[in-house]
Amino acid sequence: MTDGEAVPAADEEAVSAAGDAGWEELAAAASQAVTRAASRAGTGLAARLDTDPDTVERDLMKLVLTLVELLRQLMERSALHRVDKGDLSEEQEERIGRTLMVLHDRMRELCAQQGLTMADLNLDLGPLGSLLPYDG
Repeated sequence: MTDGEAVPAADEEAVSAAGDAGWEELAAAASQAVTRAASRAGTGLAARLDTDPDTVERDLMKLVLTLVELLRQLMERSALHRVDKGDLSEEQEERIGRTLMVLHDRMRELCAQQGLTMADLNLDLGPLGSLLPYDG
């Protein structure tokens, strides 16, 4: 299967039917669909993907939290840039600072609820480095 190639109808039907049955069945159907698609690709991708239905919920939550953390860090950098430029009043700076601290604390809480650390959210992009800069 190459980029842009449609998902076979049988895989779509399996995932759609599983959606009616519940999360576990959906996870199993999605796992099987990914494995079949990777097998058809002939690149050994199926051997490199962990499509265990038991971990797919945690892995999905990890991906969602990673995206939220990336957006949080981008908002923080944007706010710092505005502060450095002098675009904000002192009251706005205080409000943004408090909001960013609350967001950071909430991200830590969400990670802890899922049994993850903030470091777990960082993706290794190979030669490009890591997705998230260190944000201690």
